[in-house]
Parts: sequence; structure tokens; C-alpha cells
Amino acid sequence: MIAKEVFEPIDHASIVDVVVGKVETMIVDGILKEGVRLPSERELAEAFGVSRPKLREALQILEDRNLVTVRHGDGTFVAELTGRAMSPAMLSLYARHGDALYDYLEYRREQEGFASRLAAQRATQADKFRLAAVRADLEQSWESEDPDAAREADFRLHVAVVDASHNTTLIHMMASVYDLTRKGIFYNRDLLRTMDNSGRDLLEQHLEIIDAIIAGDAERAEKAARNHIDFVEHSLRLGQELQRRERRAAMRMNSAE
Repeated sequence: MIAKEVFEPIDHASIVDVVVGKVETMIVDGILKEGVRLPSERELAEAFGVSRPKLREALQILEDRNLVTVRHGDGTFVAELTGRAMSPAMLSLYARHGDALYDYLEYRREQEGFASRLAAQRATQADKFRLAAVRADLEQSWESEDPDAAREADFRLHVAVVDASHNTTLIHMMASVYDLTRKGIFYNRDLLRTMDNSGRDLLEQHLEIIDAIIAGDAERAEKAARNHIDFVEHSLRLGQELQRRERRAAMRMNSAE
């Protein structure tokens, strides 16, 4: 649940409209992301400095606009806004046609290079603090040889970079793409670890992206992001080729028996 401190008190104008506008702006800016549970009515009313009846009116408007979902007894959540990048049927089709993976990586290379350049130009101190925290988690997960923690830190890094771009279209579009990545739809990160000295190369690439953004070096950040995706593509192609060789070798061995 997102902390109530992100909500600021408001002046008394058209109170309900102001509350609605503030929440909508936070959704557009990527502060409130889909699926996030909002604080309780009492906490929100206190944070905004409005009465609970006025807050309820604002929440009703937001619900009518399909921006939030009220689950009685559970709370109020930001609605699913970007949806799936692809339908389940399309995902299954992609899984059966491996070459589509490289279209996906091509798309990510362009978008993440752009996002990293913007992040280096626009990152605030809060963004840099967040990236530094992810940096520490990446290093710790590698040192402790914890693949689950490494996967989670990897995901958080890419989201943090896009958020630091302060481009709302990128933030919302890439959220859907990264959801697929997190679920391992297109490739398995563990395969990459076997191709690059147990994840050391991946770690160094991620740290280079972070360092370039924190240093404010836009060209270096964009190059680091593109090089990272190029490495992923090269490693996956090599891994797939090795798997094909293993299958052919096994078939030859079986046919010789």
C-alpha cells in the first residue's frame, strides 16, 4: 500500500474537483500505479485536509471514470489502466514462434535507451536515491547468490529507470512490457546467468546504467542500456543454439543405440 505521505492537503475551492484532479494527476505521473491500494478513507481525508463525505464523493467520481476500483471490505485500488500488452492467446503464439522474442528485444532496446537518456537528464535526487538503493540490492543479491532477489532487483531497476525519465507515456507503456518480463513470458533470466559467469556480466551492465544516470551522462546511459539489451540478445541466441546442438547430439546418440 502506498504511504499516505504522498498526498498533500488542499485549499478549499471546489473541494471534490480538486481531490479528483490531484488523484488523476498522480495516476498520469505514475505516482499511483495500477493495482496499488490507496490509504483508508480516514487517512486520505486527513492527508488532503477534507471531510470524509467530500472524499467519498471524489472517490465515487474516480470510480465512475474507471480510474479506481472499490472492493468493499478490502479497500480502494487504482484500476487496471494499461491492460495487457498482449492477450493470452497472443502470448501463447509468441511462445511457439521464438523469432518474435527478438522483435520484443528490439522494442526494448529502443525504449530503454531513450528512457535511460531521459533519466540521466531528468533524474531528481529522489530518483537517484532510489537507483542507489537498487544498486545495493543488485550487488547484495549477486554476492549472496540469491537468484530470486536478483530477478526482483533487476525488475525494480528497469522500472526505476523508466520512472526517472519523467515521461508519462513511457512509464505506463513500459509497465505493461515489464510485467511480461517479470513473469518470464519471453525468456528465462536463469538462462542468461549460465551464459555470463553466473550473472557477473549482467550485474556490471546494470551498475553501468545506474552510474551513468546518477552521473547525469545521457550518452553513456543510453549506450549502457542498449549494450545491455544487445548482450541479452546475443546470450539468448547462443543459448538457443547450444540447446539445438544438445538435442541433435541426443538424437544421434539414441539413433546409434
